[in-house]
Amino acid sequence: MKSDAVGVGSADFRLALEAAGRAAGAQDYPAGALYVVATPIGNLADISLRALHVLSLADAVACEDTRHTGQLLRAYGLPPKPLLSVHEHNEQVGAQGVLARLQAGERVAYASDAGTPAVSDPGARLVAACVAAGVRVVPLPGASSPVTALCASGLSGDGTFLFRGFLPPKSGERQQALAALAQEPRAVVLLEAPHRMRALADELAMLGERSVTVARELTKQFEHITTLACAVLPTWLAADPARQRGEFVLVLHPGAVAEDGGDADRVLRVLLAELPLKTAVKLAAEIATAPRNALYQRALTLQRAPE
Repeated sequence: MKSDAVGVGSADFRLALEAAGRAAGAQDYPAGALYVVATPIGNLADISLRALHVLSLADAVACEDTRHTGQLLRAYGLPPKPLLSVHEHNEQVGAQGVLARLQAGERVAYASDAGTPAVSDPGARLVAACVAAGVRVVPLPGASSPVTALCASGLSGDGTFLFRGFLPPKSGERQQALAALAQEPRAVVLLEAPHRMRALADELAMLGERSVTVARELTKQFEHITTLACAVLPTWLAADPARQRGEFVLVLHPGAVAEDGGDADRVLRVLLAELPLKTAVKLAAEIATAPRNALYQRALTLQRAPE
C-alpha cells in the first residue's frame, strides 16, 4: 500500500544509522543475495535498524517507485544508490535485471512503496525468480498494515484469519468474492484505496451485524481505528468526509456458527461420539474452517441437548 512516510517531518536519523551499524553490523550479509526489506507504512521511525544497515550496505536497491524510494533513502541520510525499477507492470522483466546483478555477486535490496514486499505489493515474482535460480533470499521483517490492524482489532476466537487483500475490480469476480466472504467463518483482512471505500462499505453492509474493524491512516498523524457492525458502515463512513481519506485496512471479524450447525454440527457430533471435547473441537475447527471458540460453545450445547 502507498505510504506518505517520506513526506512527514525532518527527523535526523544520524544516531539511528550509527546504532544500526553497531547493532546489525556484526551479522553476515552474503553477497549475491536478495534482501527483501520491509519499510514504514506511514511513520519514518518504524524502520528497523537491520533495514537501515542493509540499505546502506546494498550495491543497488530495487523498488516499486524509484522516486518514492529515493526520497526514503534521503530522509534517512543514506548514501545514493542505483535504483532499479521493479513494479507491478514490469516485474517479470525487471526481475531478470535484478537477477543478473545478483548472479554477478551484488547485494540487492528490494523495497515496495510501504510495508512488507510481496504481500499485496510487487515483489513476489522477483522472489520467485531468485528462488528458481537458486539465489539466496533474505527477508527483513518490519511494518505490515494487515498485522498492525489485526493486533488492534480485538478479535475474539482462536486467532486464525484469512488475508484477502484487495477484492477483484471486475464485477463478476467481485460478486463471487463477496459471496465467499459472507460464508467465511474466519476473520478476513481486506485492503482498500480511499476512492473505492464507499463502494466497499455498501457491499459489506449486506453482512449485517457481523463486526468489522476499520483502520485508516495507520501509524500516521490522523490514524483512526474503530469497530462497528457492517450494516452501519456506509452511514458511519458518510457521516464525516475525513473518514473517507487515506489508505484502509479492514478486519472482518469471524462469522458466527449457525444455530442449526450445518456441516459443523455434523462434524462435531461424529467427533464428540469418539473423542474428548477439546480434541473434537480442535479437529472440527480444522475440518470445518470455523472459529474454535464458537465451535466449543456449540459443542457444549450439543452435549447438553437430548438425543
